[in-house]
Amino acid sequence: MFGRRACVAWASLTLAWSSTVLPAQDRRAAPNPSAVARVRAQYVKRELYIPMRDGTKLFTTIFTPRDTGARVPILLMRTPYGIAPYGADAYPVQLGPFPELDSEGWIFVNQDVRGRYMSEGHYSFMTPHRGPQRASGVVDESTDTYDTIEWILKNVSHHNGRVGTWGNSAPGFFVAAGMLDAHPALKLAYPSAPMIDWWMGDDRHMNGLFKLSQTYNFMKNFDQPRTGPLTSYPAGPDAGTTDGYAWHLGVGAMSKYGPGPLQGRVAFWDSITVHPDYDAFWQSRALWKHVKNVSPAVLLVGGWYDVEDPYGMLRLNKSLREQSAGTRQMFVVGPWSHGGWNRADFPTFGAFSNGGPTGAFFRDSIGKPTFRCLLKDDCRGGSFGGALVFEAGTNRWRKFDAWPPKSAQTRALYLRENGRAEFRAPAVAGNAAADQYVSDPAKPVPYTMGNTFGFNAMYPTEDQRFASRRPDVLVYRSDVLTEDVTVAGPVSALLHVASTGTDADFVVKIIDQYPDNAAPEFDGGPRLDSYERLVRPGVARARWRRGYDRSVPLSAGVADTMRVPLDDVFHTFRKGHRIVVHVQSTWYPAVDRNPQRFVPNIYKATDADFQRATMTVFRSTARPSHLMLPILTP
Repeated sequence: MFGRRACVAWASLTLAWSSTVLPAQDRRAAPNPSAVARVRAQYVKRELYIPMRDGTKLFTTIFTPRDTGARVPILLMRTPYGIAPYGADAYPVQLGPFPELDSEGWIFVNQDVRGRYMSEGHYSFMTPHRGPQRASGVVDESTDTYDTIEWILKNVSHHNGRVGTWGNSAPGFFVAAGMLDAHPALKLAYPSAPMIDWWMGDDRHMNGLFKLSQTYNFMKNFDQPRTGPLTSYPAGPDAGTTDGYAWHLGVGAMSKYGPGPLQGRVAFWDSITVHPDYDAFWQSRALWKHVKNVSPAVLLVGGWYDVEDPYGMLRLNKSLREQSAGTRQMFVVGPWSHGGWNRADFPTFGAFSNGGPTGAFFRDSIGKPTFRCLLKDDCRGGSFGGALVFEAGTNRWRKFDAWPPKSAQTRALYLRENGRAEFRAPAVAGNAAADQYVSDPAKPVPYTMGNTFGFNAMYPTEDQRFASRRPDVLVYRSDVLTEDVTVAGPVSALLHVASTGTDADFVVKIIDQYPDNAAPEFDGGPRLDSYERLVRPGVARARWRRGYDRSVPLSAGVADTMRVPLDDVFHTFRKGHRIVVHVQSTWYPAVDRNPQRFVPNIYKATDADFQRATMTVFRSTARPSHLMLPILTP
């Protein structure tokens, strides 16, 4: 690992810190005249168009160091969010992924991807990858990356022949796509929080359930139409309120959004609503299926508390291990919200300490040393590879050969009688061994305590007592733990259920309940008495219990079985705490509401289709509902 002394120091750091966490969207720093002057003094900016193999020209800015005494690497960032500021004499406050990396005098290239801002062509959301056997003239993001690198190598001087690509979120998707069938000069790809599959996870869906508040807030602005190249897009419709919960309930069924508040102007919203299942439209955009024989080294980074793209980092990591075993890879996950590791310090997140400024640690000990090592051979005795993962609860970094740890042993945590959660299987038979609640789509369980219109970036560790006190949420608690329990890897729930309706959603949350007398974790932090800290939520829709590619209704009143994926966790439930499980059927407006009456295309449901339904969760010997937890022994 880069900087062994730094890692040792951080592993034992227990100081309390406080900070302000970045908002959900990864934003550049506000313009600062002195920072802009620094970049201008060091770099020459050029704006130009680079032709692709099909003749489409992509708008590109190239920043070359004024000091041309050394040959330096090239860093390329391709984005749909615009490469402002536009204008030959307009300079940004920073170049590259990390603060101060641009002070090293490298060559920085930024590009508007095809069909966005100043670039020609048509923009495709999650452009399908065509593969190495694509016909002549057929393009995708891999070919656009290749052609851009080829042009730069031939037309920009004083480079050392090595290229690194970087990007977070949507730009992370373009990094991941560009490392497939890569140009030989591409030596390092840094996809952080990359979008990988917009139906299984990331921004638009969670296991097929539509991420309503996030998608609406994003698409109403991002997907405004354009008639040609431009430097800014018109603003989307203004809801005029910060109360997203009430506003979305007021709109009603999903079928009302397109012709209603979106005014028929958001084309991709309409595309989503005609592809409710995991069909060819979505599967062709599942980039993880193509991650094979990747030649560049890959630094893959994400955050445990990322509310936008938590899925992409995990699925890409899995694909690299399974489909591209020869790729040099390092996987890093920290206690961060979306993109914050690049610029914020994150000594805390919400009410909890992280043990120190974890973002600065990543940038100084992992990020910048990786770029220097793989693009300049300035390795200074460090190593690259494996998985460096932050363990919440104990607030320490752990190093593994790969993630998830192979030594984790799966144990079942059963939902038991009287609201108990135990590692012992139930001993009660018959249908009477069950719990029930009434789910009413007209009064859905909110996903957050916060009053927000978009998506609350702080919800991943919120106190869940606001939900556990509702009658439509089942709560199961373990006894007070007599020893630490570390969960490390993918978590899922197997639920035996029934509904009086013909469709249903099930939301499962795993929660860390603190002791009754828990003190603050950092100076100025809140007391944590009986705090129910969200560790990981998961959602599943009953219509896809037989497969994601087809919708199958429930038989009303008939017991059935479904799996609820919660994705990966690395959290230690400390001695004296409890493990808590919530089961509910609405989580609004994080995901759309299920009418609870089967409609073949759920997006075409009307207000009249919504109905109350009684949900049953079985916990008998024959139908033992439980969570599967990968437990890491000390």
